[in-house]
Amino acid sequence: MDLALLRTFVTVHRAGSFTRAAALLGLSQPAVTSQIRTLERQLGRPLFLRQARGVTPTTMGDELAHKAAPHLDALVEIAETGPDNDASLRTLHLAGPPEFTAERALPALTELTGDDGQPFALRASFGNAEETLEGLAAGHHDLAISTARPRGALLTATTLCDEEHILVAAPRWAERIGSANPDPKDAPALDDLPLIEVHESLPFVSRYWASVFDSRPAASGTVIVPDLRAVLACAGAGAGLAVLPRYLCALALERGEVVPLHEPTVPPLRTYFLVVRTGTLAMPHIARAHEWLHRAATVWG
Repeated sequence: MDLALLRTFVTVHRAGSFTRAAALLGLSQPAVTSQIRTLERQLGRPLFLRQARGVTPTTMGDELAHKAAPHLDALVEIAETGPDNDASLRTLHLAGPPEFTAERALPALTELTGDDGQPFALRASFGNAEETLEGLAAGHHDLAISTARPRGALLTATTLCDEEHILVAAPRWAERIGSANPDPKDAPALDDLPLIEVHESLPFVSRYWASVFDSRPAASGTVIVPDLRAVLACAGAGAGLAVLPRYLCALALERGEVVPLHEPTVPPLRTYFLVVRTGTLAMPHIARAHEWLHRAATVWG
């Protein structure tokens, strides 16, 4: 079986499209289509079901990808670094949400890159869960941090940590509300206050309201900024209420720049997953980073 055909097959499987796979491989779409048809003739079985938008792997396609992808990744790694290069010289490509990656993952891995035992080069990129997992599946990243658990056998996820969410605002808003811990039935008392969020859909506020107050927020976002660190800065400046990860606003809470408006018995949580392409933990630099992040997560709390 031709390794070039297998490489094209795995790329199509990860990309979910002949067009995207062709772009990743630097080939024309007809060339990719021809290679997949050749491989299917050799195997005597279809590997993909053609659809209006992209392709879906057959059972045979999933089984072949599960078996072949880790070995092809290892061969690509050897081709790029050379068989005699030590794993410590390899580059780790990490992807994840900007705030969590910047505030937690990167400091932990930066400490590891300076470890005399096995330093490695580090490259990071930011994105939402969908973008991050697509990039990982397509081979753009080695390791991904995601708030969504991937489906299928191509990617393997392990739970990294839980993130506690807290409703905060500048002290003057707490004084206006008159209670640091409103009863769930008093959620309407918060409805007239301005909201700060990362998106018009109010993902953090809506999740908090549903979990704690069993309702939906009545107000729309007053300030929308696509970074939780900017949300915190706006909340500290008095722009309104915000739902933030406790770790992100811990220092601001300590300084009194923001205060908690509500402390439920069971706070809302969001789970983070550490995700790799199945089989790639056999590569030492990925395994070391994976282990180090899990070790660091035990004290993040």
